[in-house]
Amino acid sequence: MGLKRRNPARSRLLTAPEMLAKLAVSNAPTANEPAPPPAPPAQPPQPALVETTTAAPAPAEAAPITREQRHRMIASLAYGCAERAGFAVDPLQSWLAAERAIDAELARRSSAVA
Repeated sequence: MGLKRRNPARSRLLTAPEMLAKLAVSNAPTANEPAPPPAPPAQPPQPALVETTTAAPAPAEAAPITREQRHRMIASLAYGCAERAGFAVDPLQSWLAAERAIDAELARRSSAVA
């Protein structure tokens, strides 16, 4: 058996954008979490005499990625790159390539939000 044998559990590896999308889904509140209680209104609503237009709500900002989450994403992507190469590459090079890919994707997403 050679090193290039495919492992069914690892047949589908995530890319940097897919990993960030998966992380965003995992950070979203679940149905099991209790909803925070609604805040009481500060003043009773008053009828408007003049019809006003309201601006569209600002898009919700994504929660910032912690150092630990970034490290795990890089490690997972680096392992996937090394596995695709049959573990015949330098681990440091795999890590640096994964780090560049994750950082580029994070920068792209933060500039898209701003």
